[in-house]
Amino acid sequence: MTIAPSDILLTDRVAVVTGGGTGIGRGIAAGLAQFGAKVAIWERDADTCAATAADLGVLGILTDVRDGEQVDAALERTRNELGPVDILVNNAGGVFASPLLDTTENGWDALYKANLRHVLLCTQRVARQLVADERGGSVISVTSIEGVRAAPGYAAYSAAKAGVINYTRTAAFELAPHNIRVNAIAPDITVTEGLLALSPDGIRPALSQAVPLGRLGDVDEIASAAVFLASDMSRYITGQTLHVDGGTQAASGWYHADGGARFGPT
Repeated sequence: MTIAPSDILLTDRVAVVTGGGTGIGRGIAAGLAQFGAKVAIWERDADTCAATAADLGVLGILTDVRDGEQVDAALERTRNELGPVDILVNNAGGVFASPLLDTTENGWDALYKANLRHVLLCTQRVARQLVADERGGSVISVTSIEGVRAAPGYAAYSAAKAGVINYTRTAAFELAPHNIRVNAIAPDITVTEGLLALSPDGIRPALSQAVPLGRLGDVDEIASAAVFLASDMSRYITGQTLHVDGGTQAASGWYHADGGARFGPT
């Protein structure tokens, strides 16, 4: 077996990207389309769904992936208009501050549904069709560095993202006999519309200084990892979480400073 440039291509494969209207999801949708995939974005914001679908030339389906019936309907429409799904990217998610002592049951449930429930629903539905059709496929979930480290003020969010990582491992094992690969991507701080909206005075230099490579991530770099995991270039990779974070997870709190290194931000 040799490596060929064509191994990275996704020509005529059908890909679904949840939460594909903006940010990392939009970047992944664009990247998959650039490498030949027929892409559907499942997005719950009507305006961004329509605008991104038009801009990228992909299928936009207004869908709240937290709801199983809407997932079923979106999958049926995708299959009818594009064909059977080969690639699923579970990208949808949401976050808000929720300190441990103040987290309500409703707040916990909201963060669970936004970040973990849909991973079960979408993976299960797509995998069922792949198994029934006796076809392999690739499932990719976008988790976060917060799933593997403490996240003060965001305990519920980090718990959900940790759940995505372990769900990835278990789903990879269960689905391996069907040649369905399941992996995850864990970004750290990535420049998106949302981050820029929260930083009207500009992104603080300290954020970049916390990254060993010295800069924040770009959505195209997350998309590159998604294209790789969707393609035959990664055909022997499953059950893994790929940290696309400029080295922050590996650094584990160490920072470059004065030609050397120090631990902690001060």
